[in-house]
Amino acid sequence: MSLIKSISGFRGTIGGKPNDNLTPIDIVKFASAYGTWLKSKSPGPKKVVVGRDGRMSGEMVEALVEQSLLALGIDVIHLGLSTTPTVEMAVVFEGADGGIILTASHNPKEWNALKLLNEKGEFVSGAEGKIILTLAANEDFNYASVDAMGKLIANETSLEKHIKAIVEYPLVDIAAIKAANFSVVVDAINSSGAFTVPALLNAIGVKNIKVLNSAMTGNFAHNPEPLKEHLTELCATVVNQKAHLGIAVDPDVDRLCFVSEDGALFGEEYTLVAVADYILQNNKGATVSNLSSTRALRDVTEKYGCQYFASAVGEVNVVTMMKNQQAVIGGEGNGGIIVPDLHYGRDALIGIALFLTHLAKSKMTTSALRASYPSYFMSKKKMDLDGNISLDKIFATLESKFEQYAINRVDGFKIDFDNKWVHLRSSNTEPIIRIYTEAPSQVEADQLADEIIAIIGTIK
Repeated sequence: MSLIKSISGFRGTIGGKPNDNLTPIDIVKFASAYGTWLKSKSPGPKKVVVGRDGRMSGEMVEALVEQSLLALGIDVIHLGLSTTPTVEMAVVFEGADGGIILTASHNPKEWNALKLLNEKGEFVSGAEGKIILTLAANEDFNYASVDAMGKLIANETSLEKHIKAIVEYPLVDIAAIKAANFSVVVDAINSSGAFTVPALLNAIGVKNIKVLNSAMTGNFAHNPEPLKEHLTELCATVVNQKAHLGIAVDPDVDRLCFVSEDGALFGEEYTLVAVADYILQNNKGATVSNLSSTRALRDVTEKYGCQYFASAVGEVNVVTMMKNQQAVIGGEGNGGIIVPDLHYGRDALIGIALFLTHLAKSKMTTSALRASYPSYFMSKKKMDLDGNISLDKIFATLESKFEQYAINRVDGFKIDFDNKWVHLRSSNTEPIIRIYTEAPSQVEADQLADEIIAIIGTIK
């Protein structure tokens, strides 16, 4: 069974049987549930922005979603191939009532998903998501008569508006970027990054650009999650081309990873750290990331006399914390950058512009900039959960053993030691517990994870 229904949207593999996979029947049902919820919020006409990444099932899913909304009497602003942050911003640009992004993010090519936005271009809340799930389960829809069907409205300006907003963002220094004369290699992973990243780079003054995996077939050249083991071609090409850096994005261009001139990964966790460093140099304020993100962000934040806050895992939780703390920058350790005075969504395009500004002004190489930050290493492990032992018992045992350290139970269970941490979370989809650790060396991070696993193994 590869269909995941959550409060933030619907994700599954294409093909198979309805209600087991993301089939045409499921797509129509979920789009209809979203449209019905939207209509119930207030009277009057409604319009929704729809955009997709470049994956193979995109056109099929797009057609089903758009036609379902039209059948409900909702106008659809059709973006076609786009990015997650562009769709989010287009909701605001077009004064729409909501948006749907068709992307399974970093998942392999057989996956697709409907990600649901509110009128602010932000992901729907947990409470709203539960209402939509109920509507879908009950198939409680009332389609419009033939005279009241919605209109399909083509839109070809949203990316242009998105890039214009980035170019005009006060901390993006195009003169500095042009003067640096950067040579850049981009891994576009056969999706929307193939046209959006070069468009952004050209707009901010980067002319020497080589794009890998540029055919937007959705038949991904490698696993699309921007991790070290998937980016060997990018790393090698940066060295062979003697480029200043490499850029990798995921298929919907909301996650961002850099490669240094020596072919080493800058580190997905350090994308946010570097951008936050630049933001805080110019605009003091709070920063936010989730509990599983690197401690380096806290270190950099405190260097500027500012305060760091950790949220529960999940973009909607990061955004909520950012709003509560009036943060000037936030995001997630997976390469997600959220610049709140542009919009409250992960955005690789603004991340690229701010990173290149920072790199240009620093006068450093990419590897030297990375070396300027505190160095931490992560371990990510998991173990099967014994059905006879509750999470509460596991957490109580660990709390008793490590009571002298700071403990956070906002999302799972986290222990902050003097120079390392461990975060435990149960999986929503399988009977396992995920154990993330971070320490000053890989050996220490692995040892801490193994120590926690051993303690859990003794619980009866």
